[in-house]
Amino acid sequence: VELYDRVELKKEHPCKTRSKVFQVVRLGADLKIQCQGCGNVIIIPRITFDKRIKKVLSHHQEVLFK
Repeated sequence: VELYDRVELKKEHPCKTRSKVFQVVRLGADLKIQCQGCGNVIIIPRITFDKRIKKVLSHHQEVLFK
């Protein structure tokens, strides 16, 4: 998993949209992920994230600035 990847988790976020899709905002021992349904940011330990991840939906494409 890399920075700004979109991932699908096994459990859905308890917001109104019930989205399972999140975007990785920060990497490290803890990951910061953003719900793509409501926009809330969640901090989750790396071990828990590794257990809950189902699949990587899309990898972030780097944009080169001139």
